[in-house]
Amino acid sequence: MSNALEAYQSHAFDLTHKLTVEKHGHTALVTINNPPANTWDRDSLIGLKQLVEHLNRDNDIYALVITGQGPKFFSAGADLKLFADGDKARARELARRFGEAFEALRDFRGVSIAAINGYAMGGGLECALACDIRIAERQVQLALPEAAVGLLPCAGGTQHLSWLIGEGWAKRMILCGERVDAETALRIGLVEQVVDSGEARGTALLLAAKVARQSPVAVRTIKPLIQGARERAPSTWLAAEREGFVDLFDADDTREGVNAFLEKREPQWRNQ
Repeated sequence: MSNALEAYQSHAFDLTHKLTVEKHGHTALVTINNPPANTWDRDSLIGLKQLVEHLNRDNDIYALVITGQGPKFFSAGADLKLFADGDKARARELARRFGEAFEALRDFRGVSIAAINGYAMGGGLECALACDIRIAERQVQLALPEAAVGLLPCAGGTQHLSWLIGEGWAKRMILCGERVDAETALRIGLVEQVVDSGEARGTALLLAAKVARQSPVAVRTIKPLIQGARERAPSTWLAAEREGFVDLFDADDTREGVNAFLEKREPQWRNQ
């Protein structure tokens, strides 16, 4: 992650040139930078997990935007050459690394936005699925094509895709190998916004900047409640929702937010 030390003044994690990170206000912009197809490997997966853990400890970061380097690929997922020899031990480790990295991204305490600037295939789409919000450029193609080579999506794809777009469309994409374009992805709920070519990164950063208007303490309390319905019926979260509301009164930011509103000024968040 070039620029990470300069951007965050931290030596908390090893850096890999396959990810770059820049700070834009309260947003961390992460770029997958492994040409030609921005594939993921062991080093970049470990790097992503460590980066998210670091950002979770940085009280000045409220949002994360992830995109791909270059005009053609967001990410093509894993490099299939890693699996060509049929080594089960390597496959097991890489599956674990994919899971750990994208689960860390899913559980990022702020708001994560995928700026899908090109092809998002296999593990590339699973990375986007791990984010809270997805913005796609008009020319992109999205797919989970693993079954075509005798594999399956192992980084949350079978679960996150089904949750987002329903079982039928998930089966079309995974079992039938169907690619979808940006407009179809918008129609079926796979992405939240479609923009012109070259605009995903800027649009995502503008949306991430809106997150800075929200209390970061409130955001990280609310996000697990929204995602909780994936695991249990919504009615089972109602008590936790009420308790979360009360618990927020322990936060400095809650007092700041209420008083800023009453005093007709912008709140000064401290993320605590």
